[in-house]
Amino acid sequence: MTNALSNPIVETTDPVAALPIVRVLDHEIGLLPAFANRHGLITGATGTGKTVTLQRMAERLSRAGVPVFMADVKGDLTGMSMPGAESPKFRERCQRLGIPLPRFAACPVALWDVFGQSGHPLRATISDMGPLLLARMMGLNETQTGVLQLVFRVADDGGLLLLDTKDLRAMLIHVAEHAESLRTQYGNVSSASVGAIQRSLLSLDEQGGDQFFGEPMLDLDDLLRTDDRGRGVVNILAADRLLQAPRLYATFLLWLLSELFEQLPEVGDLDQPLLVFFFDEAHLLFDGASPALVEKIEQVVRLIRSKGVGVYFVTQNPLDVPESVLGQLGNRVQHALRAFTPRDQKAVRVAAETLRANPAFDATVAITELGVGEALVSFLDEQGRPTPVERGFVLPPSSRIGPLTETERAQILAASALAGKYEAAVDRESAYERLRQRAGAGPTASTQSTQSTQSTQSTQPESWSDRLFDRGNGGASAGASAGASASAAASVAASVAGSLLGAVARSAVRTIGSQIGREIVRGVLGGILGGNLGGGGRRRR
Repeated sequence: MTNALSNPIVETTDPVAALPIVRVLDHEIGLLPAFANRHGLITGATGTGKTVTLQRMAERLSRAGVPVFMADVKGDLTGMSMPGAESPKFRERCQRLGIPLPRFAACPVALWDVFGQSGHPLRATISDMGPLLLARMMGLNETQTGVLQLVFRVADDGGLLLLDTKDLRAMLIHVAEHAESLRTQYGNVSSASVGAIQRSLLSLDEQGGDQFFGEPMLDLDDLLRTDDRGRGVVNILAADRLLQAPRLYATFLLWLLSELFEQLPEVGDLDQPLLVFFFDEAHLLFDGASPALVEKIEQVVRLIRSKGVGVYFVTQNPLDVPESVLGQLGNRVQHALRAFTPRDQKAVRVAAETLRANPAFDATVAITELGVGEALVSFLDEQGRPTPVERGFVLPPSSRIGPLTETERAQILAASALAGKYEAAVDRESAYERLRQRAGAGPTASTQSTQSTQSTQSTQPESWSDRLFDRGNGGASAGASAGASASAAASVAASVAGSLLGAVARSAVRTIGSQIGREIVRGVLGGILGGNLGGGGRRRR
Protein backbone atom coordinates (compact mmCIF):
# COMPACT_ATOMS: atom_id res chain seq x y z
CA MET A 1 0.00 0.00 0.00
CA THR A 2 1.00 3.66 -0.28
CA ASN A 3 0.03 6.65 1.75
CA ALA A 4 -1.91 8.20 -1.12
CA LEU A 5 -5.63 7.63 -0.75
CA SER A 6 -8.08 7.50 -3.62
CA ASN A 7 -11.13 8.35 -1.47
CA PRO A 8 -10.58 11.21 0.98
CA ILE A 9 -14.03 11.08 2.57
CA VAL A 10 -14.30 7.53 3.86
CA GLU A 11 -13.55 7.35 7.58
CA THR A 12 -11.58 4.35 8.76
CA THR A 13 -10.76 2.77 12.07
CA ASP A 14 -8.06 0.55 10.53
CA PRO A 15 -4.89 1.37 12.49
CA VAL A 16 -2.65 0.68 9.47
CA ALA A 17 -4.63 2.83 7.02
CA ALA A 18 -3.31 6.30 6.30
CA LEU A 19 -4.95 9.22 8.07
CA PRO A 20 -5.76 11.84 5.40
CA ILE A 21 -4.15 15.21 6.08
CA VAL A 22 -3.51 17.00 2.78
CA ARG A 23 -5.36 17.05 -0.57
CA VAL A 24 -3.04 16.90 -3.60
CA LEU A 25 -4.84 17.19 -6.95
CA ASP A 26 -7.04 14.07 -7.16
CA HIS A 27 -5.66 12.18 -4.17
CA GLU A 28 -4.66 12.68 -0.58
CA ILE A 29 -1.49 12.36 1.43
CA GLY A 30 -2.01 10.55 4.71
CA LEU A 31 -0.07 9.95 7.92
CA LEU A 32 0.46 6.24 8.55
CA PRO A 33 -0.30 5.43 12.22
CA ALA A 34 2.36 2.73 12.27
CA PHE A 35 4.97 5.42 11.59
CA ALA A 36 3.41 8.26 13.56
CA ASN A 37 5.88 7.55 16.39
CA ARG A 38 8.78 8.45 14.06
CA HIS A 39 8.16 12.06 15.07
CA GLY A 40 7.50 15.09 12.91
CA LEU A 41 7.78 18.81 12.30
CA ILE A 42 5.14 21.42 11.44
CA THR A 43 6.62 24.77 10.43
CA GLY A 44 5.50 27.99 8.80
CA ALA A 45 5.19 31.71 9.32
CA THR A 46 2.47 33.22 11.51
CA GLY A 47 -0.97 33.01 9.92
CA THR A 48 -0.14 30.33 7.35
CA GLY A 49 -2.35 27.61 8.86
CA LYS A 50 -0.19 25.65 11.33
CA THR A 51 -2.94 25.56 13.97
CA VAL A 52 -5.51 24.07 11.61
CA THR A 53 -2.93 21.50 10.47
CA LEU A 54 -2.28 20.63 14.10
CA GLN A 55 -6.02 20.27 14.71
CA ARG A 56 -6.52 18.10 11.64
CA MET A 57 -3.67 15.76 12.60
CA ALA A 58 -4.83 15.48 16.22
CA GLU A 59 -8.39 14.84 15.11
CA ARG A 60 -7.41 12.04 12.73
CA LEU A 61 -5.15 10.43 15.33
CA SER A 62 -7.92 10.57 17.93
CA ARG A 63 -10.36 8.95 15.55
CA ALA A 64 -7.86 6.14 14.96
CA GLY A 65 -7.70 5.52 18.72
CA VAL A 66 -4.46 7.38 19.50
CA PRO A 67 -4.44 9.71 22.56
CA VAL A 68 -2.91 13.13 21.95
CA PHE A 69 -1.30 15.78 24.14
CA MET A 70 -1.07 19.35 22.87
CA ALA A 71 -0.51 22.82 24.30
CA ASP A 72 -3.07 25.44 23.26
CA VAL A 73 -0.93 28.57 23.11
CA LYS A 74 -3.57 30.73 21.42
CA GLY A 75 -6.66 29.38 23.15
CA ASP A 76 -8.47 28.23 20.01
CA LEU A 77 -7.91 24.45 20.02
CA THR A 78 -10.53 23.74 22.67
CA GLY A 79 -13.19 23.86 19.95
CA MET A 80 -12.15 20.30 19.06
CA SER A 81 -14.54 19.17 21.78
CA MET A 82 -17.47 20.45 19.68
CA PRO A 83 -18.61 19.42 16.18
CA GLY A 84 -17.85 21.85 13.39
CA ALA A 85 -20.52 23.77 11.51
CA GLU A 86 -21.11 24.71 7.92
CA SER A 87 -20.31 28.29 6.91
CA PRO A 88 -19.88 30.07 3.58
CA LYS A 89 -16.09 30.09 3.99
CA PHE A 90 -16.04 26.41 4.94
CA ARG A 91 -18.26 25.47 2.00
CA GLU A 92 -16.10 27.46 -0.40
CA ARG A 93 -12.95 25.64 0.76
CA CYS A 94 -14.54 22.23 0.30
CA GLN A 95 -15.66 23.21 -3.20
CA ARG A 96 -12.15 24.43 -3.98
CA LEU A 97 -10.70 21.09 -2.91
CA GLY A 98 -13.38 19.16 -4.78
CA ILE A 99 -14.67 17.34 -1.72
CA PRO A 100 -18.11 17.19 -0.09
CA LEU A 101 -18.71 18.63 3.35
CA PRO A 102 -17.33 16.33 6.05
CA ARG A 103 -19.40 14.68 8.70
CA PHE A 104 -19.04 17.16 11.53
CA ALA A 105 -18.06 15.49 14.80
CA ALA A 106 -16.45 16.39 18.12
CA CYS A 107 -13.37 14.78 19.65
CA PRO A 108 -13.18 13.46 23.21
CA VAL A 109 -11.21 16.12 25.06
CA ALA A 110 -9.60 16.53 28.49
CA LEU A 111 -8.82 20.13 29.48
CA TRP A 112 -5.75 20.89 31.63
CA ASP A 113 -4.42 24.08 33.15
CA VAL A 114 -1.38 24.61 35.37
CA PHE A 115 -3.30 27.42 37.07
CA GLY A 116 -6.43 25.30 37.55
CA GLN A 117 -8.76 27.86 35.98
CA SER A 118 -9.40 26.64 32.42
CA GLY A 119 -8.98 22.93 33.08
CA HIS A 120 -8.01 20.27 35.58
CA PRO A 121 -4.97 21.38 37.63
CA LEU A 122 -1.74 19.88 36.39
CA ARG A 123 0.96 19.50 39.04
CA ALA A 124 4.39 18.00 39.61
CA THR A 125 6.52 17.84 42.73
CA ILE A 126 9.82 19.63 43.21
CA SER A 127 11.42 16.22 43.71
CA ASP A 128 10.15 14.86 40.40
CA MET A 129 11.25 17.94 38.49
CA GLY A 130 14.80 17.42 39.80
CA PRO A 131 17.63 19.92 40.30
CA LEU A 132 18.78 20.18 36.69
CA LEU A 133 15.43 20.90 35.08
CA LEU A 134 14.52 23.13 38.02
CA ALA A 135 17.77 25.04 37.58
CA ARG A 136 16.98 25.61 33.92
CA MET A 137 13.47 26.71 34.81
CA MET A 138 14.89 29.29 37.23
CA GLY A 139 17.75 30.36 34.96
CA LEU A 140 20.53 29.40 37.39
CA ASN A 141 24.21 29.43 36.44
CA GLU A 142 26.56 26.47 36.87
CA THR A 143 27.61 27.35 40.42
CA GLN A 144 24.04 27.92 41.59
CA THR A 145 22.97 24.66 39.94
CA GLY A 146 25.66 22.86 41.93
CA VAL A 147 24.34 24.34 45.18
CA LEU A 148 20.81 23.30 44.24
CA GLN A 149 22.01 19.74 43.63
CA LEU A 150 23.64 19.82 47.06
CA VAL A 151 20.35 20.93 48.65
CA PHE A 152 18.54 18.02 47.01
CA ARG A 153 21.18 15.59 48.25
CA VAL A 154 20.96 16.89 51.81
CA ALA A 155 17.17 16.48 51.64
CA ASP A 156 17.58 12.91 50.42
CA ASP A 157 20.04 11.97 53.13
CA GLY A 158 17.76 13.51 55.75
CA GLY A 159 14.62 11.77 54.47
CA LEU A 160 12.99 15.15 53.72
CA LEU A 161 10.42 15.28 50.94
CA LEU A 162 10.53 18.17 48.49
CA LEU A 163 6.99 18.51 47.20
CA ASP A 164 6.34 22.24 46.72
CA THR A 165 8.23 25.52 46.67
CA LYS A 166 7.93 26.14 50.39
CA ASP A 167 9.72 22.83 50.98
CA LEU A 168 12.58 23.93 48.77
CA ARG A 169 12.70 27.35 50.41
CA ALA A 170 12.89 25.74 53.86
CA MET A 171 15.69 23.44 52.71
CA LEU A 172 17.66 26.39 51.30
CA ILE A 173 17.42 28.13 54.66
CA HIS A 174 18.38 24.95 56.50
CA VAL A 175 21.45 24.39 54.31
CA ALA A 176 22.53 28.03 54.60
CA GLU A 177 22.33 27.94 58.39
CA HIS A 178 24.26 24.66 58.64
CA ALA A 179 26.78 25.38 55.90
CA GLU A 180 29.75 24.92 58.23
CA SER A 181 28.72 21.47 59.46
CA LEU A 182 27.73 20.35 55.95
CA ARG A 183 30.94 21.49 54.29
CA THR A 184 33.06 18.42 55.06
CA GLN A 185 30.47 15.99 53.66
CA TYR A 186 28.90 17.94 50.80
CA GLY A 187 31.26 20.82 49.96
CA ASN A 188 31.12 24.58 50.26
CA VAL A 189 27.82 26.38 50.22
CA SER A 190 27.97 30.00 49.12
CA SER A 191 25.50 32.31 50.82
CA ALA A 192 25.45 34.39 47.64
CA SER A 193 24.38 31.35 45.62
CA VAL A 194 21.67 30.47 48.14
CA GLY A 195 20.41 34.05 47.97
CA ALA A 196 20.34 33.95 44.16
CA ILE A 197 18.39 30.69 44.19
CA GLN A 198 15.90 32.15 46.66
CA ARG A 199 15.35 35.18 44.45
CA SER A 200 14.86 32.95 41.41
CA LEU A 201 12.45 30.81 43.39
CA LEU A 202 10.45 33.91 44.31
CA SER A 203 10.27 34.85 40.64
CA LEU A 204 9.18 31.31 39.79
CA ASP A 205 6.37 31.54 42.36
CA GLU A 206 5.17 34.77 40.77
CA GLN A 207 5.02 33.03 37.38
CA GLY A 208 2.82 30.26 38.77
CA GLY A 209 5.34 27.84 40.24
CA ASP A 210 3.56 27.84 43.61
CA GLN A 211 0.46 26.46 41.82
CA PHE A 212 2.30 24.00 39.59
CA PHE A 213 4.40 22.34 42.28
CA GLY A 214 2.51 20.16 44.72
CA GLU A 215 0.16 17.20 44.99
CA PRO A 216 -1.80 15.34 43.80
CA MET A 217 0.68 14.93 41.01
CA LEU A 218 -0.29 14.12 37.44
CA ASP A 219 -0.85 10.42 36.79
CA LEU A 220 0.51 9.82 33.29
CA ASP A 221 -2.10 7.11 32.73
CA ASP A 222 -4.63 9.93 32.55
CA LEU A 223 -2.95 11.13 29.34
CA LEU A 224 -3.27 7.71 27.68
CA ARG A 225 -7.04 7.25 27.81
CA THR A 226 -9.56 6.35 25.13
CA ASP A 227 -13.30 6.88 25.31
CA ASP A 228 -16.04 4.23 25.21
CA ARG A 229 -16.01 4.36 21.39
CA GLY A 230 -12.29 3.63 21.19
CA ARG A 231 -11.30 7.17 20.21
CA GLY A 232 -8.14 8.62 21.71
CA VAL A 233 -8.67 11.45 24.21
CA VAL A 234 -7.15 14.76 23.11
CA ASN A 235 -5.45 16.34 26.13
CA ILE A 236 -5.36 20.12 25.70
CA LEU A 237 -3.18 22.21 28.01
CA ALA A 238 -4.26 25.84 28.35
CA ALA A 239 -0.97 27.58 27.61
CA ASP A 240 -1.99 31.14 26.81
CA ARG A 241 -1.06 32.33 30.32
CA LEU A 242 1.72 29.79 30.74
CA LEU A 243 3.43 31.12 27.63
CA GLN A 244 3.99 34.43 29.44
CA ALA A 245 6.64 32.49 31.42
CA PRO A 246 8.39 30.83 28.46
CA ARG A 247 11.10 29.11 30.49
CA LEU A 248 8.48 27.56 32.78
CA TYR A 249 6.44 26.47 29.75
CA ALA A 250 9.34 24.85 27.88
CA THR A 251 10.87 23.16 30.94
CA PHE A 252 7.48 21.80 32.02
CA LEU A 253 6.89 20.18 28.63
CA LEU A 254 10.44 18.82 28.64
CA TRP A 255 9.83 17.35 32.10
CA LEU A 256 6.59 15.75 30.91
CA LEU A 257 8.40 14.26 27.94
CA SER A 258 11.14 12.84 30.15
CA GLU A 259 8.53 11.41 32.56
CA LEU A 260 6.86 9.60 29.66
CA PHE A 261 10.22 8.21 28.62
CA GLU A 262 11.03 7.08 32.14
CA GLN A 263 7.69 5.54 33.07
CA LEU A 264 6.48 3.87 29.88
CA PRO A 265 7.75 0.36 29.11
CA GLU A 266 9.53 -0.65 25.93
CA VAL A 267 6.92 -1.69 23.37
CA GLY A 268 8.84 -1.80 20.11
CA ASP A 269 6.98 -1.20 16.85
CA LEU A 270 3.21 -0.95 17.26
CA ASP A 271 0.40 -0.59 14.74
CA GLN A 272 -0.11 2.89 16.14
CA PRO A 273 1.43 5.02 18.92
CA LEU A 274 0.40 4.97 22.56
CA LEU A 275 0.50 8.78 22.53
CA VAL A 276 1.37 11.60 20.15
CA PHE A 277 2.89 14.66 21.83
CA PHE A 278 2.70 18.02 20.03
CA PHE A 279 5.30 20.52 21.27
CA ASP A 280 4.05 23.94 20.15
CA GLU A 281 6.36 26.98 20.18
CA ALA A 282 9.23 24.49 20.10
CA HIS A 283 11.88 27.20 19.76
CA LEU A 284 11.40 27.96 23.48
CA LEU A 285 12.76 24.50 24.29
CA PHE A 286 16.09 25.21 22.63
CA ASP A 287 16.54 28.92 23.40
CA GLY A 288 19.54 29.20 25.70
CA ALA A 289 19.93 25.42 25.96
CA SER A 290 23.50 24.21 26.44
CA PRO A 291 25.02 21.81 23.87
CA ALA A 292 24.85 19.05 26.49
CA LEU A 293 21.13 19.61 27.04
CA VAL A 294 20.43 19.66 23.30
CA GLU A 295 22.34 16.39 22.97
CA LYS A 296 20.21 14.78 25.67
CA ILE A 297 16.98 16.11 24.17
CA GLU A 298 18.06 14.45 20.93
CA GLN A 299 18.62 11.19 22.80
CA VAL A 300 15.18 11.34 24.40
CA VAL A 301 13.51 12.09 21.05
CA ARG A 302 15.36 9.23 19.41
CA LEU A 303 14.73 6.68 22.15
CA ILE A 304 11.15 7.55 23.15
CA ARG A 305 9.95 6.09 19.84
CA SER A 306 10.47 2.63 21.31
CA LYS A 307 8.10 3.62 24.14
CA GLY A 308 5.32 4.18 21.60
CA VAL A 309 5.37 7.99 21.78
CA GLY A 310 5.54 10.27 18.75
CA VAL A 311 6.83 13.83 19.24
CA TYR A 312 5.88 16.61 16.82
CA PHE A 313 7.57 20.00 17.05
CA VAL A 314 5.53 23.00 15.93
CA THR A 315 7.42 26.23 15.27
CA GLN A 316 7.73 29.05 12.77
CA ASN A 317 11.20 28.40 11.41
CA PRO A 318 13.03 25.11 10.78
CA LEU A 319 16.18 26.80 12.07
CA ASP A 320 14.53 26.89 15.52
CA VAL A 321 15.24 23.16 15.84
CA PRO A 322 18.89 22.01 16.07
CA GLU A 323 20.09 19.85 13.19
CA SER A 324 20.75 16.90 15.52
CA VAL A 325 17.06 16.89 16.50
CA LEU A 326 15.81 17.83 13.04
CA GLY A 327 17.33 14.64 11.66
CA GLN A 328 15.04 12.57 13.91
CA LEU A 329 11.81 14.03 12.48
CA GLY A 330 10.48 11.87 9.66
CA ASN A 331 7.02 13.39 9.00
CA ARG A 332 7.08 16.96 7.69
CA VAL A 333 4.44 19.62 7.01
CA GLN A 334 5.93 22.86 5.72
CA HIS A 335 3.72 25.94 5.42
CA ALA A 336 4.79 29.19 3.80
CA LEU A 337 7.94 31.05 4.82
CA ARG A 338 8.72 34.65 3.88
CA ALA A 339 12.26 35.27 2.65
CA PHE A 340 12.66 38.95 3.56
CA THR A 341 16.01 38.73 5.36
CA PRO A 342 19.19 36.66 4.88
CA ARG A 343 18.20 34.48 7.82
CA ASP A 344 14.76 33.94 6.28
CA GLN A 345 16.38 32.97 2.97
CA LYS A 346 18.61 30.49 4.77
CA ALA A 347 15.57 29.04 6.54
CA VAL A 348 13.84 28.52 3.19
CA ARG A 349 16.88 26.69 1.80
CA VAL A 350 17.17 24.53 4.93
CA ALA A 351 13.47 23.66 4.82
CA ALA A 352 13.67 22.71 1.15
CA GLU A 353 16.87 20.69 1.54
CA THR A 354 15.44 18.59 4.38
CA LEU A 355 12.52 17.45 2.21
CA ARG A 356 12.90 14.64 -0.31
CA ALA A 357 13.07 16.34 -3.71
CA ASN A 358 10.23 16.12 -6.21
CA PRO A 359 11.31 16.69 -9.84
CA ALA A 360 7.89 18.20 -10.62
CA PHE A 361 8.69 21.48 -8.84
CA ASP A 362 11.36 23.45 -6.97
CA ALA A 363 10.59 23.25 -3.24
CA THR A 364 12.72 26.33 -2.49
CA VAL A 365 10.52 28.46 -4.73
CA ALA A 366 7.28 26.77 -3.69
CA ILE A 367 7.80 27.48 0.02
CA THR A 368 7.67 31.23 -0.59
CA GLU A 369 4.60 30.93 -2.85
CA LEU A 370 2.34 28.86 -0.60
CA GLY A 371 -0.97 30.40 0.38
CA VAL A 372 -2.85 30.14 3.68
CA GLY A 373 -3.78 26.52 4.35
CA GLU A 374 -1.42 25.27 1.65
CA ALA A 375 1.64 23.18 2.53
CA LEU A 376 4.47 21.01 1.32
CA VAL A 377 4.14 17.55 2.81
CA SER A 378 6.42 14.53 3.12
CA PHE A 379 5.29 11.64 5.32
CA LEU A 380 6.94 8.26 5.82
CA ASP A 381 5.72 5.48 3.53
CA GLU A 382 5.02 1.86 4.49
CA GLN A 383 8.76 1.12 4.39
CA GLY A 384 9.57 4.00 6.71
CA ARG A 385 11.05 6.12 3.89
CA PRO A 386 10.22 9.81 3.35
CA THR A 387 7.98 10.24 0.32
CA PRO A 388 8.85 12.83 -2.33
CA VAL A 389 7.51 16.20 -1.23
CA GLU A 390 4.02 17.06 -2.45
CA ARG A 391 2.24 20.41 -2.62
CA GLY A 392 -1.37 20.50 -1.50
CA PHE A 393 -4.07 21.93 0.76
CA VAL A 394 -4.67 20.87 4.34
CA LEU A 395 -8.07 19.21 4.64
CA PRO A 396 -10.54 20.98 6.93
CA PRO A 397 -11.18 19.40 10.34
CA SER A 398 -14.63 18.07 11.18
CA SER A 399 -14.55 19.58 14.69
CA ARG A 400 -15.03 23.25 15.49
CA ILE A 401 -12.30 25.69 14.53
CA GLY A 402 -12.16 28.19 17.39
CA PRO A 403 -12.39 28.33 21.19
CA LEU A 404 -15.08 27.13 23.57
CA THR A 405 -17.38 29.51 25.34
CA GLU A 406 -17.04 29.68 29.13
CA THR A 407 -20.36 27.86 29.52
CA GLU A 408 -19.25 25.05 27.22
CA ARG A 409 -15.93 24.78 29.04
CA ALA A 410 -17.67 24.49 32.41
CA GLN A 411 -19.95 21.76 31.06
CA ILE A 412 -17.02 19.73 29.70
CA LEU A 413 -15.10 19.99 32.98
CA ALA A 414 -18.15 18.97 35.00
CA ALA A 415 -18.76 15.92 32.79
CA SER A 416 -15.09 14.89 32.67
CA ALA A 417 -14.08 11.46 33.95
CA LEU A 418 -11.28 13.22 35.84
CA ALA A 419 -13.56 15.70 37.62
CA GLY A 420 -12.61 15.95 41.30
CA LYS A 421 -9.38 13.98 41.00
CA TYR A 422 -6.94 16.89 40.85
CA GLU A 423 -8.96 19.94 41.88
CA ALA A 424 -8.18 19.90 45.62
CA ALA A 425 -4.51 20.41 46.46
CA VAL A 426 -3.08 18.27 49.25
CA ASP A 427 -0.28 19.45 51.53
CA ARG A 428 1.05 16.46 53.43
CA GLU A 429 4.04 16.40 55.74
CA SER A 430 7.23 17.16 53.89
CA ALA A 431 10.49 19.09 54.33
CA TYR A 432 8.83 22.32 55.47
CA GLU A 433 6.82 20.65 58.23
CA ARG A 434 9.70 18.42 59.34
CA LEU A 435 12.15 21.30 59.60
CA ARG A 436 9.53 23.38 61.35
CA GLN A 437 9.08 20.65 63.95
CA ARG A 438 12.84 20.42 64.47
CA ALA A 439 13.10 24.16 64.94
CA GLY A 440 10.32 24.11 67.52
CA ALA A 441 11.37 20.97 69.39
CA GLY A 442 14.96 21.95 70.19
CA PRO A 443 17.34 19.05 71.02
CA THR A 444 15.92 15.67 70.01
CA ALA A 445 15.27 12.97 72.57
CA SER A 446 17.24 10.43 70.54
CA THR A 447 20.53 12.29 71.02
CA GLN A 448 22.15 12.07 74.45
CA SER A 449 23.30 15.69 74.63
CA THR A 450 25.31 16.95 77.58
CA GLN A 451 23.92 19.53 79.96
CA SER A 452 26.39 22.09 78.68
CA THR A 453 25.27 21.57 75.10
CA GLN A 454 21.64 22.00 76.12
CA SER A 455 22.54 25.16 77.96
CA THR A 456 24.37 26.54 74.94
CA GLN A 457 21.46 25.79 72.65
CA SER A 458 18.99 27.42 75.01
CA THR A 459 20.94 30.67 74.97
CA GLN A 460 21.51 30.81 71.19
CA PRO A 461 19.67 33.59 69.33
CA GLU A 462 16.63 32.70 67.28
CA SER A 463 17.71 31.21 63.97
CA TRP A 464 16.71 32.32 60.48
CA SER A 465 14.49 29.27 60.06
CA ASP A 466 12.93 29.84 63.51
CA ARG A 467 11.92 33.34 62.50
CA LEU A 468 10.54 32.11 59.18
CA PHE A 469 8.46 29.41 60.81
CA ASP A 470 7.24 31.79 63.52
CA ARG A 471 6.11 34.28 60.89
CA GLY A 472 4.38 31.51 58.96
CA ASN A 473 2.53 30.55 62.12
CA GLY A 474 1.59 34.06 63.21
CA GLY A 475 4.09 34.04 66.10
CA ALA A 476 2.47 31.12 67.94
CA SER A 477 4.51 28.92 70.25
CA ALA A 478 6.20 25.77 69.02
CA GLY A 479 3.82 23.57 70.98
CA ALA A 480 0.79 25.32 69.59
CA SER A 481 2.28 25.06 66.10
CA ALA A 482 2.72 21.32 66.41
CA GLY A 483 -0.83 20.93 67.69
CA ALA A 484 -2.23 23.10 64.94
CA SER A 485 -0.27 21.17 62.31
CA ALA A 486 -1.58 17.86 63.62
CA SER A 487 -5.13 19.18 63.68
CA ALA A 488 -4.83 20.56 60.16
CA ALA A 489 -3.38 17.30 58.90
CA ALA A 490 -6.25 15.36 60.45
CA SER A 491 -8.75 17.73 58.89
CA VAL A 492 -7.20 17.35 55.46
CA ALA A 493 -7.03 13.58 55.78
CA ALA A 494 -10.70 13.43 56.70
CA SER A 495 -11.74 15.58 53.75
CA VAL A 496 -9.87 13.71 51.06
CA ALA A 497 -11.96 10.94 49.50
CA GLY A 498 -12.69 9.10 46.29
CA SER A 499 -10.38 9.59 43.36
CA LEU A 500 -8.36 12.28 45.11
CA LEU A 501 -7.56 9.92 47.97
CA GLY A 502 -6.45 7.34 45.45
CA ALA A 503 -4.11 9.81 43.77
CA VAL A 504 -2.53 10.80 47.07
CA ALA A 505 -2.20 7.18 48.13
CA ARG A 506 -0.36 6.33 44.93
CA SER A 507 1.93 9.30 45.44
CA ALA A 508 2.64 8.19 49.01
CA VAL A 509 3.51 4.67 47.85
CA ARG A 510 5.95 6.09 45.31
CA THR A 511 7.51 8.28 47.98
CA ILE A 512 7.92 5.34 50.39
CA GLY A 513 9.74 3.48 47.65
CA SER A 514 12.09 6.38 47.14
CA GLN A 515 12.78 6.70 50.86
CA ILE A 516 13.81 3.06 50.99
CA GLY A 517 16.02 3.45 47.93
CA ARG A 518 17.93 6.60 48.93
CA GLU A 519 20.19 6.20 45.88
CA ILE A 520 17.90 7.85 43.37
CA VAL A 521 18.22 8.78 39.73
CA ARG A 522 16.14 11.88 39.12
CA GLY A 523 14.42 11.65 35.76
CA VAL A 524 15.98 10.61 32.48
CA LEU A 525 17.52 14.02 31.76
CA GLY A 526 18.76 14.44 35.31
CA GLY A 527 20.19 10.95 35.28
CA ILE A 528 21.97 11.39 31.95
CA LEU A 529 23.26 14.90 32.61
CA GLY A 530 24.09 14.76 36.27
CA GLY A 531 24.50 11.12 37.13
CA ASN A 532 23.10 9.85 40.42
CA LEU A 533 21.92 13.15 41.83
CA GLY A 534 19.51 11.94 44.47
CA GLY A 535 17.29 14.41 46.18
CA GLY A 536 14.19 15.05 48.15
CA GLY A 537 12.34 11.77 47.99
CA ARG A 538 12.35 11.20 44.24
CA ARG A 539 10.07 8.27 43.56
CA ARG A 540 11.57 5.15 42.11
CA ARG A 541 9.91 3.23 39.29
